[in-house]
Amino acid sequence: MIEAVIFDMDGLLIDSEPFWRKAEMAVFKTVGIELTEDDCRQTMGYRLNEVVDLWYSRKPWNDKSQKQVEEQILAHVQNLIETEGVSLKGVMETIALCQELKLKTAIASSSALPLIKATVRRLGLEETFDVLHSAENEEFGKPHPAVFIHTAKKLDVRRENCLVLEDSFHGMIAGLAAKMKVVAVPEVSDQRFGSAHLTLDHLDSKVIKAFISSH
Repeated sequence: MIEAVIFDMDGLLIDSEPFWRKAEMAVFKTVGIELTEDDCRQTMGYRLNEVVDLWYSRKPWNDKSQKQVEEQILAHVQNLIETEGVSLKGVMETIALCQELKLKTAIASSSALPLIKATVRRLGLEETFDVLHSAENEEFGKPHPAVFIHTAKKLDVRRENCLVLEDSFHGMIAGLAAKMKVVAVPEVSDQRFGSAHLTLDHLDSKVIKAFISSH
C-alpha cells in the first residue's frame, strides 16, 4: 500500500536540467573545459561535487579549486531557478492528488538543499512537502539508494510503501535499489527505463492515481 510519494526535483518538478547544462558549460569553460549538452546529460542525477570531481579527474585544472567551481555552478543555477523556473506538466495536479489521497510527500534530490528550497519557493510549494532531503548529506549519491532510504525514515514510512517519481536513470536505479515502487518520467524515450514499474511521458495524475490504487 502506497503511503508516501517521493519526488525527484530537477527535470521532474521543474525544468531545471537546461539550467544545469547552461551553468556547467559556462563555468567549466572558465577552467578550460568545453562541454556539450550531451556531456552534461551524462551526469544527470549526480550530485554537483560528483560532476566536478568527474571532470577534474579527466581534465585537471589549476586556476580555481573544485569547491569554487561547485559554488559558481550552484549560484548560476539558483539564479536561473529564481528568475526563470516553472513547474513541468502535471506537477501541480500530481501534488493535488497526493493531498486528496492524504499521502505524505517529500523531495529527495541530488541538488543541494538551498536549490531545493529555492525551487519550492519559486513554485509556491513552501507548505506542501513533509520532508526536503538532499543527497549532499549522504556518503553516496544516486544511483546509491541512501537518499531515498533516509527520506523514508524521515517520513516514518516503510520503504516498500513509498512511490518514487523520477526522471533520471540513476534516480530510477536508486529508487529500485531502495525497494520502492518507481514511476519514471524520462526526458526522452529510453529503453533503459523499462525496469521502472511504470514509465510516463509526463506526470499524469490520473494514471498515477490508478497505479497507487492498484499497489
